[in-house]
Amino acid sequence: MTEEIIIAGFGGQGVLSMGKILAYSGIMQDQEVSWMPSYGPEMRGGTANVIVILSDERISSPYLKAFDTAIILNQQSMDKFQETVKPGGVLLYDPNGITIHPTRTDIEIYQIEGNKLAIDMGNAKISNMIILGAFLKIKPIVKLDNVIEGLKKSLPERYHHLIPLNKEAITKGMAGLIPFKVTHKD
Repeated sequence: MTEEIIIAGFGGQGVLSMGKILAYSGIMQDQEVSWMPSYGPEMRGGTANVIVILSDERISSPYLKAFDTAIILNQQSMDKFQETVKPGGVLLYDPNGITIHPTRTDIEIYQIEGNKLAIDMGNAKISNMIILGAFLKIKPIVKLDNVIEGLKKSLPERYHHLIPLNKEAITKGMAGLIPFKVTHKD
């Protein structure tokens, strides 16, 4: 099993931390892991993306041009990465701020209203964990227990009191309340 993922959005949306948590989760499962972040100098508000590869075999290169999964959190990233999903792959996106929705018919497309659900839960900062939960519902490549361990490794200790809230957000994303599959009409 090898899963090649791009997570993309604006800095401040938790893109890099979502990737880091996935990477730590893979390490907990004795997988080979690559985590390659890319972000502009402005950090918060600028573009950010991370390539995560989880595999049962050695990873030959962390640099990819095509992905099994794209997790998209803004229009700029949708424009840039929609076409990089391999045929048969998955595109998961939060429709908040997306004005031109994906149109490909050769991939599976899912929406999750991570931002809206996070606000409903009382903390907009957990939208990335809701989206991570939705991804894990679609592709359960790491176990929830390992994701929680990944959270502990990636969050500074002063934020460990937020782990139960993050776990609740992941569970909310996994629960199937939303995500829903987008249907296409040709």
